[in-house]
Amino acid sequence: LARGDRARFGAYFNGEVASTKENVSQMTEQTLERSDLGVTPLIPEEFAARYRQAGYWIDQTIPEFLLDACRAKPHFPALVALSHAHLQDGKPQQVRYSYAELEAAGRAAAARIAAAGVQPGDRVLLQLGNTAEYLIYLMGIFWAGALPVFCLPQHRTSELTHFAARADAAAHVYSSRTPGTDFTALHQDVSKQLQAEGLNPPVGIDTAEPLVPLSDEQLAEPFVPAVIQNTDSPRASEQVAFLQLSGGTTGVSKLIPRTHAAYLYSVRGSADICNLTCNTTMLVALPAAHNFTMSSPGILGAMCVQAKMVFAADPSPQTAFALIESEGVTFTALVPPLAQAWVASAEKRGVQLPSLSVLQVGGAKLAATVAGKIESVLGVQVQQVFGMAEGLVNYTRAGDSPRIRLHTQGRPISDDDEILIVDDNDQPVAPGEVGHLLTRGPYTIRGYYREENANTYSFTDEGYYRTGDLVRLVDGKYLEVVGRAKDQINRNGEKIAVDEIEELALAHPDVLDAVALGLPDEAVGERVCLVLVPQEGASLGQNPRRTMHEYFTQKKLAAFKIPERVEVLKELPTTNVGKISRRELRARLVEMLTE
Repeated sequence: LARGDRARFGAYFNGEVASTKENVSQMTEQTLERSDLGVTPLIPEEFAARYRQAGYWIDQTIPEFLLDACRAKPHFPALVALSHAHLQDGKPQQVRYSYAELEAAGRAAAARIAAAGVQPGDRVLLQLGNTAEYLIYLMGIFWAGALPVFCLPQHRTSELTHFAARADAAAHVYSSRTPGTDFTALHQDVSKQLQAEGLNPPVGIDTAEPLVPLSDEQLAEPFVPAVIQNTDSPRASEQVAFLQLSGGTTGVSKLIPRTHAAYLYSVRGSADICNLTCNTTMLVALPAAHNFTMSSPGILGAMCVQAKMVFAADPSPQTAFALIESEGVTFTALVPPLAQAWVASAEKRGVQLPSLSVLQVGGAKLAATVAGKIESVLGVQVQQVFGMAEGLVNYTRAGDSPRIRLHTQGRPISDDDEILIVDDNDQPVAPGEVGHLLTRGPYTIRGYYREENANTYSFTDEGYYRTGDLVRLVDGKYLEVVGRAKDQINRNGEKIAVDEIEELALAHPDVLDAVALGLPDEAVGERVCLVLVPQEGASLGQNPRRTMHEYFTQKKLAAFKIPERVEVLKELPTTNVGKISRRELRARLVEMLTE
């Protein structure tokens, strides 16, 4: 659809806008037609009514949530981060915002976004790193009545063109000072690609340009975010709020439509499970645009309780340890390879982190040996997180036993998260047996945005999402992730679980990270290959295969499981959304090693 033909509901910050607490149906006469978001598969009304009745879904939108968070404790510290709009000697400077100052900056960003021509209902590509501008412009997009589409600084022309075309993006928010590439040139290249396809390109908004502050008089004016209707639901809180990116195991990521009510329930539930309070200081070390970083409990969870957020420009131990010490960080989250790097650095340097009490680890399965080492070396409690941008999130809890905390990936947020563990024919497996994880619940989507084919095989007729994960149920309610559905090596008919090999490899003192995969072979179908990243300064010898063969033999691993090929890399490649997905890694490594 041409952007001008899309439905827009409500006006920008004026008296024509109804309160988002009111029923949107009162304003339907102003609607030209629903946006194409209206074709998004949503949770059926019979389930929605149950979730409202249970109190999971409340009458609050994300723009309201953000405004309420800023006004609950306006003088509390909100954000410490580098800013690309504040320079000294050409370098970004650290800035600090109270919640009141964060509201003022977010409203100034909303005014700038509106002045650029973005209207309520428009979609906006948000492509910023972990800077102050990320949060400020995220709030600005929501408060302008637009829908953010979360992108990463690593995305380039191919991905951005796809996202812009699929979402009909009206604007592209970036910083020309983001290191790694010329983002102004990148925006121009995306615009040319879209024009060549006969599409309207998004307007560029460079956040390196300082915002024009609103006057005290402007800030004192009544402020009501726009109401946008983009689905069949009459409730403002049940409209699509933004488009998140799928993990993207193959090809370009799919767009995930998340509604206000469902997403905010997962945020509130996560903040409660993780025991966040206004005294929490959260280090945001992972990319801010990731769903894990946004809501588990993440940035929005911190805002829910008016905690202080500290954004790290990068997640390296050197940067993170300095911020933890200087800001008194109590809570943070990592993916397994970064957690391993922190442990290795802390051991080598004798670092102590007395303020840090909880380290979440998610994004991929954490080996139990590594989990135990995190607790013993860093002196923190590990909280395992297993979730997906499509919805379901599982946590271990503070009161869980060490066995549960170190060996499982937790249990769901909600009692109404429905879990099925099935075999290849969708039949339930016996309790404790490994099977495919299917799920539906109050914050899990029922379909991707404009992905009819993917929706056919990713969701069952009953609305269960096929996660692609292989799991087993522990103690009747906890999930242990065994791997991905295709994370098995079939050697001569013998099925070999890659997790078993990887966990043993990770216990080797000279191994920082390990990925096991099957390489195609005409004789046996697949041969076992192991890709290793050594610890800093460590060596696996001149013949890593012999080194690891001796090691696995000592560990009494079955002979047919011992890797027949061992490769050593300095680092592992990342996926197209900038994080480590083991399935994507294996696909890329197979391609690399068979060239």
